[in-house]
Amino acid sequence: MNFFGLLSNKSPMEGLHDHYEKIHESIEVINEALECYIGGGDKCPEFISLQSRINELESQADKIIRHIRNHLPRGLFMTVDKIQFLNYTSVQDNILDAAQEALNWLGMREVNIPEEFQRDLLFLQGDVVKTLAMVGPALRETTALVHMESMNREELKESLRKIREQKDKVFRNKNEITRKVFNSDLEFKDIYQLIHYVDKLYLMAFNSSKCAEILRTMIAR
Repeated sequence: MNFFGLLSNKSPMEGLHDHYEKIHESIEVINEALECYIGGGDKCPEFISLQSRINELESQADKIIRHIRNHLPRGLFMTVDKIQFLNYTSVQDNILDAAQEALNWLGMREVNIPEEFQRDLLFLQGDVVKTLAMVGPALRETTALVHMESMNREELKESLRKIREQKDKVFRNKNEITRKVFNSDLEFKDIYQLIHYVDKLYLMAFNSSKCAEILRTMIAR
């Protein structure tokens, strides 16, 4: 039985999918931005428009989150704990905030990224966006489970575990790149800028993993 149906035509959980769509749209933008930046730095004409696109997606995502929070059903009829639900909205929203900050750091000034770091950064970013992409299916499965439209609890728990493992992989690679950059001959300003960019990339994966943790709590017996 879907208790949301007694109070509203649309479950607040469905609103989270609308919000996640903005994160999904950001994946291609982030990839294009790094590839373009590595290829041309500030000479990359598309970088500014890609940065603007991320800002636009973040703004749209914020509006969706505000709408969800302002239209929560009153009373006790929520299929998940309201505090957990609100925590999830914050953590999922933090993913796009980190994406916005990552591109802001990258666009702060031109850095000629040495070839030895280009491959590592592209691989790290690939692993980050993979972590983001895993959240969408996990959210859909969790929604189906709490609405009693699916009973694949163990399969879902395995998917959530894999998100945590993927985040751990990003953490290890982030530390390795950080070590290399700190021990390079780059100027301090370049090191500072690249390290912040890498940290914000990791923050996207970290918040994706936090989303998985909260989803795991939502389906706990």
